[in-house]
Amino acid sequence: MDARHEITGLLAAWREGDAQAMQRLVALVYAELKGIAHNYRVGERDDHTLNTTAIVHEAFLRLVDSSQAGWRDRGHFFAVASGVMRHVLVDRARARLAQKRDGGLRRVTLDDELIAAPDQAETVLQLSEAIERLAAVEPRLARVVDCRFFGGMSDEEIAGALEVTVRTVQRDWTKARMLLRRALAP
Repeated sequence: MDARHEITGLLAAWREGDAQAMQRLVALVYAELKGIAHNYRVGERDDHTLNTTAIVHEAFLRLVDSSQAGWRDRGHFFAVASGVMRHVLVDRARARLAQKRDGGLRRVTLDDELIAAPDQAETVLQLSEAIERLAAVEPRLARVVDCRFFGGMSDEEIAGALEVTVRTVQRDWTKARMLLRRALAP
């Protein structure tokens, strides 16, 4: 069976309460989730307390709590997982900033290298807040940002997950970047 179809089938079985399906699902998606989390960690200090494995484990714990979410397929699962990973990073960034308690806002730009910034706590928090404001007005644009920026998904994967065309994803990404740049401008 194709891995994509197998993941979709396991998600349905998991949703119906099959604990063995969840174990098989973990084995299939773990490496891919770890790759997504690794993208977040590029440029971080080696002694950073939240490593790739910790991000994946925390995200998966949150996904297990939402196992009744009604996963449609593999793409939908990874779209949701991307958002969950963003929230894991945001929670960690908030905790780090709460410990610092000093330092003002700094200007950030929205590009694919942003997540690799060596000290990204403030940046992740500012970006997440901007995405939340965007979601209130344009929910699909915010989902595209989550999938592409935080999930590392391709335009084709995002289109499948959101059930839109690739061209729509491309237009949404362009519009979302413009709106987020405005929101992040000093």
